This record gives sequence, structure tokens and C-alpha cells, in this order.
Amino acid sequence: MKNQFTPVIDSDELKSLFELSHERPVVLFKHSLTCPISSAAYQEMAGLGGDVSLIVVQSAREISREVEAQTGIRHESPQAIILRNGKAVWNVSHWRIKRSAVEEAVREHA
Repeated sequence: MKNQFTPVIDSDELKSLFELSHERPVVLFKHSLTCPISSAAYQEMAGLGGDVSLIVVQSAREISREVEAQTGIRHESPQAIILRNGKAVWNVSHWRIKRSAVEEAVREHA
């Protein structure tokens, strides 16, 4: 299955993702367009099978702040967060973002 990045650009979309997390794990990826570490993390996330909800921090700063407020996880970029049952159950940032680690975490929280 090929990865599908879906941009998250407003609060309603973010709210829908938290609701969807009651049915299945939801992968959020905070990405910076200007950071080389984030570029490497993007390539890792592009290798995932399934949907990845993409928050581009330069154009969706308020959404990034909402994620921090709703999850209690301090903002970092790049950052991968898995939502399940309305809360963050797993997260990593920077060089720790690896396709295999995200895939394993999704399986654990399925």
C-alpha cells in the first residue's frame, strides 16, 4: 500500500482526526519545509503504508499549537505522533523518526 499524505489545515480537520482515532490509529506528522532533518523524516514517512496527516508548520502554525495543547506533547519539528482513542499514545521527533518505528507503533495501537 502506498503512503497518502493528507494536509491538515484547519481545526475542524484536526478535530475529525481525533474522532477518527477512536476507530483506528491516526498518524500525525509535523513537517518543516526549510529543515534538512525534517526533509529526511519526510522521506521516512513517505515509505509508510497508509495515511499520514501532514501538518506543515510554516503554513499551519495554529494547528501545530492545537496539537500541542490537546496532546500535552511539546512542539518539535519534525515530529510524528500517533493518536488513538482521542489521545496521543506515541511520539518521536527529529532523527528518531524512522519508517519501521512508526509502523511498529501503529501495529501496537491498532
